[in-house]
Amino acid sequence: MTRDEIIRILDQVPGKISFLYENLETGERVGYREDQPLMAASVIKLYVMAAAFNQFETGKLRQDFSLPIYKKDCVPSCGALTYLHEGICVTALDLVTLMIIFSDNTATNLLIELLGMEEINQYIKSLGFEKTCLNRKMYDTEKSSKGIQNYITASETGRLLMMMYRGELVSEGASRQMISILKNQQLCSKIPFYLQALAEEPEIAHKTGEDRGITHDVGIVYGKTPFLVCFCGNETDTPGFERIMGELSLKLYEETNRSEAQNQNKSMDSMIGRKSE
Repeated sequence: MTRDEIIRILDQVPGKISFLYENLETGERVGYREDQPLMAASVIKLYVMAAAFNQFETGKLRQDFSLPIYKKDCVPSCGALTYLHEGICVTALDLVTLMIIFSDNTATNLLIELLGMEEINQYIKSLGFEKTCLNRKMYDTEKSSKGIQNYITASETGRLLMMMYRGELVSEGASRQMISILKNQQLCSKIPFYLQALAEEPEIAHKTGEDRGITHDVGIVYGKTPFLVCFCGNETDTPGFERIMGELSLKLYEETNRSEAQNQNKSMDSMIGRKSE
């Protein structure tokens, strides 16, 4: 797809939309309002994970540090901890894993307490990210009602993923472990939607985010030629934008991995064509 074709598609999506594509071998890049700060929803959890691994690396927090979870700690959805028995013990690494693969809000809030919100933001700034900021916990309705939100940009999130891919986020080992967690993502209705139906399904390391009028999915799609892609939307038609995330991700994969995908995707193209009519 040409840049103009991608921009034409994104221009039709209502609301505040940003997008970033980068081929991780050639460096080819397409951006669309990628520096626009947007309310983060659960994509901010990527940065909490990075801060957690930084503290694991420095020894400030152990991966096997264990703590009990009580009902007073729990917030509604997403995830699992809210629905498990009182006093269940989990490790710091368990919290990171649940935060990412199930987008567990209780796990996220406990990690924010363990790591420290100020310390998380200091780490974000140390990476050179000026627009990304954690301002409140998950499901803090009081602060949210006052307009206090967490913010990301597609460009800074893309740089975070690039650092992880190159083994430069915290350390090579930490980057590898974070990517492994992201590859186990269980919320797969956006970037992976059509890709997971391929005969040879590519691995995808990604993180979603959603709230009322908000939908994001950001990650790395692995194949013969891997690429990163960040879709971010506020005040938008979430079902419509999510369909476009799936369609564009498939088309980008086909183009960057044409020799692998061209024979197995004819039926997929026709299906998308029917859905778009």
